Amino acid sequence: MKENEKGRRDFMGMALGACAAVGGVGALYAAKRTWDPLPSVKAAGFTTIDLSMAQENVLNVEKWRGKPIFILKKSADMKADDRDIVIGTDRYHVSIGLCTHLGCIPAYEKDQHKFKCACHGGEFDASGHQIFGPPPSPLEIPPFKIEGTKLVLGETGPEYQKMLDAGLTV
Repeated sequence: MKENEKGRRDFMGMALGACAAVGGVGALYAAKRTWDPLPSVKAAGFTTIDLSMAQENVLNVEKWRGKPIFILKKSADMKADDRDIVIGTDRYHVSIGLCTHLGCIPAYEKDQHKFKCACHGGEFDASGHQIFGPPPSPLEIPPFKIEGTKLVLGETGPEYQKMLDAGLTV
């Protein structure tokens, strides 16, 4: 083999290796970009809700990360519970509004102070505990932080951490 053919072959091998390396780095970068959450998902990570205008025994439904969030200001005749979120002298039930059985959205029955799932008859009390039917666990409490009379969903504050440590969030 001639000297210049060997040099040419080595050069072609190195050029091919460099092209493969650049292509591999590009493919890894593209793969990583597909794993990152979309900006719209990141922006939907936190939702701030002002509770100062909430009315007793009236269910407010907000949206957080595409899920319904139930917010119920409890009246004095409703039983206090460890799952209640207390702001000042007011108590609130806050939960993800999806039945823990199959993910249906329960309706709030104002006169009976309970949530009822029409799909399979599951029932939850005003604190989100399952009281009848197939739901295996209480309504889930989303991560939250309290800022004055505002509730910030998606951020873990000390009140939520205390509930989490006590096993009350689900």
